[in-house]
Amino acid sequence: MTTPSAFTRPATLALVLVAALASPALAGPPLVCFPFDIGTARSLPWAPDTGWKGTRADYDVSKLTADTTSLLSRSTPIVVRMETLRRAALYATRDAGAAKGLLDQLNQRAVEATGNGRSRALALFDAGYLIEVYKQLKPISAPTGELASSLDGYAMVRQSLALSSNDPAIEFAAALMTYDGRGSVAHAEHVRHAREGSSGDVLLARNVAAHLER
Repeated sequence: MTTPSAFTRPATLALVLVAALASPALAGPPLVCFPFDIGTARSLPWAPDTGWKGTRADYDVSKLTADTTSLLSRSTPIVVRMETLRRAALYATRDAGAAKGLLDQLNQRAVEATGNGRSRALALFDAGYLIEVYKQLKPISAPTGELASSLDGYAMVRQSLALSSNDPAIEFAAALMTYDGRGSVAHAEHVRHAREGSSGDVLLARNVAAHLER
């Protein structure tokens, strides 16, 4: 098993990354550096009041796959899934085996999901979202980023959108995935749909305001 010190780049690299990617709208990778407001919902253990990287030293990463998948139930809201997967990806930087195991498990769930219903949409979303978080972690943990370098998580999330009748919460996730600081057409469309659809979802509305109204 790879030790945390061997697998994770020094924390100072994260600060370099944030500075390098700074822009008037977002500073740092949006899927990594900005925690999502999940209210009182359950997620992976996290140290309170520690900013974007609140991983706890006492968390056993050998349980990461089991803990994460158990939290990603059919009833778990998309925003809670996003924060859970963000935390899971940061914990995954501690150990190569844990990182690969989680990615393999979520990819397998997506492959095995059948039909055109909510279950398949969520399986595709979870795998696709984790892939894109891993990619954004590459400057902090190169091995984690490399695991997802050949995969297209955004394409999986777009499939999820199609299966879920353009769920505004998934539009929100896609908006963050497509943010590049240059105002791409795809990003603008996802932002518009997320804003228009968030009025009936208090949790989503709070996160849209916090992450897309900067």
